[in-house]
Amino acid sequence: MDNIQYILNGMMREALSPQTAAVAIAVIGLNIHFGYTGLINIGQSAFMLLGAYGFAIAIWHGLPMIVGILLGFGAAFVFALVLGAPTLKLRGDYLAIVTISAAEIIRYVGRSSLLTDFTGSAQGIPGSQYRDPFTGLSFFGGGSFTLIPFNYADVADGAAWVRLLGWLLAIVSIAALVYVLRSGDRFSGGARKGLVVLLVVWIVLLLLFLFPVANQRTGVNGWWVRFIAWSLVLLCSFLVYLLVSSPWGRLLRGIREDEDAVRSLGKNVFAIKMQALVIGGLFGALGGMMYVLPASVQPDSMGRSLTFFCYTALLLGGAATIFGPVLGSVIFFAARIGIKYTAAAYVPDSVLNGQQTEQFSYIVVGVALMLIVIFRPQGILGNKRELQFNV
Repeated sequence: MDNIQYILNGMMREALSPQTAAVAIAVIGLNIHFGYTGLINIGQSAFMLLGAYGFAIAIWHGLPMIVGILLGFGAAFVFALVLGAPTLKLRGDYLAIVTISAAEIIRYVGRSSLLTDFTGSAQGIPGSQYRDPFTGLSFFGGGSFTLIPFNYADVADGAAWVRLLGWLLAIVSIAALVYVLRSGDRFSGGARKGLVVLLVVWIVLLLLFLFPVANQRTGVNGWWVRFIAWSLVLLCSFLVYLLVSSPWGRLLRGIREDEDAVRSLGKNVFAIKMQALVIGGLFGALGGMMYVLPASVQPDSMGRSLTFFCYTALLLGGAATIFGPVLGSVIFFAARIGIKYTAAAYVPDSVLNGQQTEQFSYIVVGVALMLIVIFRPQGILGNKRELQFNV
């Protein structure tokens, strides 16, 4: 029982981590590309890396943080224009080839020893060189605290039945939330939104009661960066909701389904695709800035594998949905840590050592993704009708 509690606590810490939130922001941008527009972008990590470099280099060289943020967005904007201009008039396969190649070019340029004074070469830029202006904005104060200090340990001294009952309630509540989100017309608009909000708040409080997380208020990886990261996730989700609910969002879906039909109506398909590429890239740049705040800017940490993680999270949660990218990111990273901790706790070192458990977790996640694509390609929250991609 204690091992299970330890594993679940580790999963909760990973689910709440700022880097999980950062990837969720990048996946929201990828959802605009792939989910709503049908653009096969295999280089989202390049947008993240450019955002991180613009942010970190500016502050490292003495510029204000706001200038670093604008430089990060500017670099992603220019990259999207350069990337999209020669390829968006072609079909999706060409965009996939160009984006993955361009992402590798950005990564290798970042590793170049000729740019050591700017990018730090392969060693990257330490977080201590650019993190202070961000932490200086914190109003959380010093010390540390536990989010929701009242937890399972305060009821019957944390007896096993308390945890088992709580886990059962959590599973039932999550199942109810998924059912409501996928209910379609079974609930009226206002009632459905209110029920979703209540269920989300209840589930978050219940999970924090079962798996309390303690951190510094304003540390390198403390509550301040978590608060900002997850606030940005909510803000980005709301912005995407507004975008895709507008006539422009309907154009994106039209292009995904049949761009020739949209073109026959007199719409500039190339311009709309470029707008989608730029907006999704800006979300990626913002995700990259958040991704490096509790760590460092290291080019190899934002390579091909990170883009594939983004696609895994997107397909898991559900493409062309508002909350699918967020849910998929949380489940992906939490599940990976859960597999890793479970293997470390129950598999002898003679079978799997520490490094091998990390690799094993990726294997299991990869197999799970294959099964999802085969048996539920729309993901947890997705709709099969939203996956008729014209690529």
